[in-house]
Amino acid sequence: MRTSSFLLIIVVAFLYAIGSPATGCGERMGNQLWNTTIENGWKPIGNINDQHIQELGRWAVLEFGKHVNCVLKFNKVVSGRQQLVSGMNYKLIIDASDIGGKDDKYKADVYEQEWTHKRQLLSFAKVK
Repeated sequence: MRTSSFLLIIVVAFLYAIGSPATGCGERMGNQLWNTTIENGWKPIGNINDQHIQELGRWAVLEFGKHVNCVLKFNKVVSGRQQLVSGMNYKLIIDASDIGGKDDKYKADVYEQEWTHKRQLLSFAKVK
């Protein structure tokens, strides 16, 4: 009985060892576990045309206009990244037009916590 239990443990350990992927020295285990190559938790926004993402871009343009003497017309969010924190951080690239109709790209950093209805424009600048 003891011998068969011991053999069973050895077989299970062996199967586990050959079935588990090896992690080499110097490899980043977090990337393997979470299957992401983006640093610090930032990942591309899956659907940039999502209504919520476009609404965030529109809100960022309006919020920027409240604090500076600049009138911009929101066109669309063209790209972005997001980072899960105690809410969500967004880095959005926004296409907007000035009062003369000239289109430019702007980068907006937005923090949002949906369950508390909190939004904060962290930065907004023309992309150079």
